[in-house]
Amino acid sequence: MYDVLIRNALLYDGTGSAPRKANVAVFGDVFAFIGGEGIARAKRIIDADGLLLAPGFIDIHAHSELEVMRDRDARMRIVQGITTDVSGNCGIGCFPATDALRKASEDVLGHYPAWDWSGFHSFSSCMLDGGIAINEALLVPHSALRYKAMGEDAGRAATDDEIGRMCRILGEELEAGAAGFSSGLYYNPCVFSDARELCALLEVVAEHGRIFSVHHRCEGNDVLESLREVLDAAMAAGVRIEVSHLKAIGRANQAKVPEMLAMIEDYRDRGLDVKFDQYPYTFGSTSLYSLLPPDILGLSRLEQRLALSLENEREDIKREMLHPSGWDSIYEMVGPDDIRVLYLEGMDEYTGMSLSEIGKARGKDPLDALFDLLSEETGLAVMTDVTESDGNLMRIMTHPLMSFGSDALYSSPIKHPRSTEAVREFLLRYVIEGNAMPLEEGIRRLTGENADRMRFSDRGYIREGYKADWVLFRREGLGMRYISVNGSLALDDGIWTGSRAGRVLTSFLE
Repeated sequence: MYDVLIRNALLYDGTGSAPRKANVAVFGDVFAFIGGEGIARAKRIIDADGLLLAPGFIDIHAHSELEVMRDRDARMRIVQGITTDVSGNCGIGCFPATDALRKASEDVLGHYPAWDWSGFHSFSSCMLDGGIAINEALLVPHSALRYKAMGEDAGRAATDDEIGRMCRILGEELEAGAAGFSSGLYYNPCVFSDARELCALLEVVAEHGRIFSVHHRCEGNDVLESLREVLDAAMAAGVRIEVSHLKAIGRANQAKVPEMLAMIEDYRDRGLDVKFDQYPYTFGSTSLYSLLPPDILGLSRLEQRLALSLENEREDIKREMLHPSGWDSIYEMVGPDDIRVLYLEGMDEYTGMSLSEIGKARGKDPLDALFDLLSEETGLAVMTDVTESDGNLMRIMTHPLMSFGSDALYSSPIKHPRSTEAVREFLLRYVIEGNAMPLEEGIRRLTGENADRMRFSDRGYIREGYKADWVLFRREGLGMRYISVNGSLALDDGIWTGSRAGRVLTSFLE
């Protein structure tokens, strides 16, 4: 007898094939039968007439590794139909753990009371000890390797010995079961790494057959050169590369998007396994501190606040932000009107205000107002910024090499909508209402495409023998009715069950 029978579903199997009516049976944690014939015996029968059945959605770019431990029911993920996250992106993550990493990652990952783990194995155990509602695949973050090998003195180029130490640690974590390696070459301390360091690390990734996910160095004025840097490095190492949240930031750079896409296509034609992900919004979210120049980001928060409180230092920082060289100054590209405070832990009166509005409220230039905020704030500081045009976002989201990724982060009480609504926005705006692609293709981008990209060998499709991650929903408004993770219902006819059947995935090792 089967455990669950889903009867009369309109099945989207994750391959991009046209939907078909089918009965699907689950036994234990796998799909056991898929076909048109009737099945009489099952412990639970769900009448899916009028509903759509798809594999559980896979988010290839998330920052949810601490969120699923703070909220082990993972409600903000499950409610979107997401059953698997790939976390540890942008070179930001939780292992190998150091105190420096904990402090540096808090603006993106949020606070977690006790970092009582070391590497992949012990972090995975902490995840699973209390149960998690969704599956997590975990990347080894570049920043963690730098802090582990260099201590808090990571705001500089690494020595040969330090690079060797990073490579050894990376190899150990990949052998333990990490899904790949990520870097955030825009962020401290990864911004200080050079080609020598990156190439050495990518050779380790290639040896283990894993993926390299990268927030490359510049997404603005130097975006073409920056993109070529990581594509060349991946080509030389023979590693498959996922370019994170592909975009060109700033009005002056929107004309570069077609050339960026053509560059990626060219490298793919030359044999590089390259794709990219993006979230369905023209505005992003990150730490407010990331507006500062790299040399200031390399300082401790105490040293940053001191520098920002000194008039002569401020003038130097202003010049560097307004006339950057070799790094992305989001302030210069986007402007103070389009940078808004999402959350300031100690000054909630500025929530939702632009830097221009804050400057007026404080009777100061927007840059001086920003420096005041960052020199006074001792807690979290998160912003949103308008990054690209609607037309270019459509071009990127509908490109055949695009994988779905939300870039969801949960550091602040106020969330960017990509953290809570990204799947709905993608399917409604680009697929169901926008008709930019058929629904079967939109679902493939959320399921089989990302499973293949990560080389998950047992999920991402509704196939006999595959893990029973599935979603059953209404087309109208994407109303989620049933959501299963590894055969256990997390949402049952719209009601939360408290199931925590998620796993840390290592199926790509098989």
